[in-house]
Amino acid sequence: MSSENEKPGGDGRGGHEEPEQLALIRETVRRAKVPRAKPRTWRGAALAKELPVARVVVNKGVLHLDQFFDYAVPEELDEAARPGVRVRVRFGAGAHQVRGGRREGGRLIDGFLIERRAESDYSGPLAALADVVSPEPVLGPELLGLARAVADRYAGSLADVLQLAVPPRNARAEAKASPEPLPRPSAPEPGSWARYEQGAAFLAALAHGGAPRAVWNALPGPHWAEEIARAVAATLASGRGALVVVPDGRAADRVDAALTALLGEGRHALLTAEAGPEKRYAQWLAVRRGAVRAVVGTRAAMFAPVRDLGLAVIWDDGDTSHSEPHAPQPHARDVLLLRAAHDRCAFLLGSVSCTVEAAQLVESGWARPLLPGREQVRVAAPRIRTVGDTDLARDEAARAARLPTVAWQTVREGLKTGPVLVQVPRRGYVPRLACERCRTPARCRHCSGPLEAPEQQELHCAWCGRGAPDWHCVACGSDRLRAQIVGARRTAEELGRAFPAVPVRTSGRDHVLDRVPDRPALVVSTPGAEPVADGGYAAALLLDGWAMLGRPDLRAGEEALRRWIDAASLVRGQGDGGTVVVVAEPTLRPVQALVRWDPVGHAQRELAERAELGFPPVSRMAAVSGPTDALAAFLHGAELPPDAEILGPVPLPVTRPGGPRRPGDTPPGEQWDRALIRVPPGSGAALATALKRAQASRLARGGGEPVRVRVDPPDIG
Repeated sequence: MSSENEKPGGDGRGGHEEPEQLALIRETVRRAKVPRAKPRTWRGAALAKELPVARVVVNKGVLHLDQFFDYAVPEELDEAARPGVRVRVRFGAGAHQVRGGRREGGRLIDGFLIERRAESDYSGPLAALADVVSPEPVLGPELLGLARAVADRYAGSLADVLQLAVPPRNARAEAKASPEPLPRPSAPEPGSWARYEQGAAFLAALAHGGAPRAVWNALPGPHWAEEIARAVAATLASGRGALVVVPDGRAADRVDAALTALLGEGRHALLTAEAGPEKRYAQWLAVRRGAVRAVVGTRAAMFAPVRDLGLAVIWDDGDTSHSEPHAPQPHARDVLLLRAAHDRCAFLLGSVSCTVEAAQLVESGWARPLLPGREQVRVAAPRIRTVGDTDLARDEAARAARLPTVAWQTVREGLKTGPVLVQVPRRGYVPRLACERCRTPARCRHCSGPLEAPEQQELHCAWCGRGAPDWHCVACGSDRLRAQIVGARRTAEELGRAFPAVPVRTSGRDHVLDRVPDRPALVVSTPGAEPVADGGYAAALLLDGWAMLGRPDLRAGEEALRRWIDAASLVRGQGDGGTVVVVAEPTLRPVQALVRWDPVGHAQRELAERAELGFPPVSRMAAVSGPTDALAAFLHGAELPPDAEILGPVPLPVTRPGGPRRPGDTPPGEQWDRALIRVPPGSGAALATALKRAQASRLARGGGEPVRVRVDPPDIG
């Protein structure tokens, strides 16, 4: 008994006082008209007088539970239970767990309140909302509609997409007020956009509230970040919002700096993992509340809830970082395309290279090309020199040190005026088979998949599994195949020994440099990790080109050209003496595209070839993998579209126990198979629906052995 309950003047120990107080408490309890509700079950609590039913999406990312569930709203939660807030509910209670007309029991899980309703479609008793986690509405109708569209496209669940779209709650960030929105800025000058034939017109359309859609082939050099910033500023000047998605934090920092220099502080939010959970959630809330109308970020920012979205930008869409590794594994480019179509806003896909998907957007007429003139390309691009097999065979230095004389000379001359970049393929680049005479990739006659012969086995297709014992090259008729052994690390070490007085810096997976100073140095980097040099590199070497081109991937040529152009764009222009040497066969299509600096033409030719062979993106494709029996049962039970074609199954490489693993690898030590399912244009939605139903049906029956489904896999061999 606390001192507040003692009578005045009493010592709190009187013999007759304690029974009187206990009697008073009992009488008070008996007179209570409404029983006190038990938190999280709300047993006996009154329901909300208006709209007593809450429709909730629960955080259960399994396909057979991909639906909304109805819950009763207690009167105590009536005010806080608004659409879009985070809630906690009890899930999994059976029909027998009903007390007082209300379902009880089950496990507490998180969810989002979608809407309030007067009645439920479910005729049985409802469980009550356990709690409203926060009164902050974080899931609006626009974001919910986008998440639903992404889940349907990728045969996934809405809950999984919402896990990607809505960041985890941070109470301290949520308690702070967001800043007041700033007035719209004035429209910017075209600046370096004037170098493009339709650049000034594109900015003018954005500033006047238009919705142009463009595929932008950016000129080499450091100006691309400032050009994106000007496009964002033009959109803000029209009173609308803008969203920019870049592949990594380094690119995000460059656009962030360009926007700050152009518009000042407070007009945009930076959403990257490096910011930390509290700062990132505070920035996300500022966007959700309308305090900030522009967003720059990496992959997760593709779902940023920008108000009145007027422009969606994606930079370097060919970078694998844009592909989300978590279910349902959407690609940022496709998510932004969905947003542009749904919000009817402007769209800008930019890169110094060009993907086949970008070329398809232009060919279909959905987007217009935004290109520089050839004179501008000649001024900005470096000089490209090639070294092929014939040159290597005649070169004494190349036979001794595996580097041609022209490469040594280029490095020596470049080090007189600045740093020199050396790009070497990273470990893990495994070349595919090709004709020894003309280097034409070896492909299956049935499905045009790549041929392989792992561990000296019989030659067979990596897609459909058919053997190819009598293979002959379709280009020259030769029956001899070739695969190159990669020695990039040793080559880089020899370069360092050859120039002992020059500092050697490395940039790769373990340590990625952002910038290097403008003084002589050798910068050895793996593809994608090249640092920016102040003033540009004096020269660059692109080594072991055959290893880049020989990867067992449909995108090998496109990816090699993208990596080369990304590195070459960091080199000074031809007028300033910039030179790039690529060690690869000069007759190959990607090498010729690099020499001419014509990534758009290369993408157009690749697109035409894929259309003839029925490859993505002209067709839609899904990869299904799992143990042999489970995969066979899944394919047998799936009601695929009539025009679907199944390629395979074929065995997948067994992941070594204790070895390194990448997202999507099979469980260590287990033998899995993979089948590819291909459908023509127009049947992609039907394929995703069929795969989702088959997976949901399998999981509802108890699942058994796991089966993985991925729509639009980035790597199909």
